Amino acid sequence: MTTVNVLCIKWGKKYGPEYVNKLHAMVSRNLTLPFRFICLTDDAVGIDSHIEVKDIPAVGFKDFDERQPWTFGHGWLKVTSFADPLYDLMGPTLFIDLDVVIVDNIDCFFEPKGEFYVIKEWDKSDDTGNTSVYRYDIGSHSDLIDLLKNHKERELAKVRNEQEFVTQNLSKQGKLQYWPEGWCVSFKRHCLPGALMCWFKPATIPKGAKIVAFHGKPNPPDAIAGVSGKWYRRVMPVQWVADLWR
Repeated sequence: MTTVNVLCIKWGKKYGPEYVNKLHAMVSRNLTLPFRFICLTDDAVGIDSHIEVKDIPAVGFKDFDERQPWTFGHGWLKVTSFADPLYDLMGPTLFIDLDVVIVDNIDCFFEPKGEFYVIKEWDKSDDTGNTSVYRYDIGSHSDLIDLLKNHKERELAKVRNEQEFVTQNLSKQGKLQYWPEGWCVSFKRHCLPGALMCWFKPATIPKGAKIVAFHGKPNPPDAIAGVSGKWYRRVMPVQWVADLWR
């Protein structure tokens, strides 16, 4: 049976090593395929020793240095996942953001045939994907790195963020496909009760969901504590997040 890869990136101070450790633990409980778990990072302190830790690839940008890679925004560091080669990695790879909760088996993410699978962005009607969870083969799409290196200012002027850059370019190439609806859901959009009900009912897991993404606020620790992060949104403490984000 082919060994697959699960990849994440931690850079800067936004997320501590516990996010990496918990993601690895959730993957271990919910993936039955043989896998390697790799974290690309600038700081390995506190990451469990059984996790493969590698430096974020230096892919040749003029403004790259050890202290502040890719100064136009750390989210763009995801594009380094397309480096060719990427250390000794090979084959199918599932990239997962750190701020997620895995709520069901994820073997299915390696089953569909295609060059690049991603979440369909929930709040956009165009072809933009949400790169909280995407799958590709190692060594594929390194042309996106070259595109940024050779035409950085032009490409940045077209998009708001890394996921628009990646998914819109892959869509033009006919390589973009989306996960089945409902596999990846937004905590804010799909789990929280609507309107006034959020004051009386906690968040729930939608039927069929595999991965819950916590983009923006709240993040998983906030949801466990019942902290919204926004004055206009009530979040009651969520026990299933406490049970699963470990």
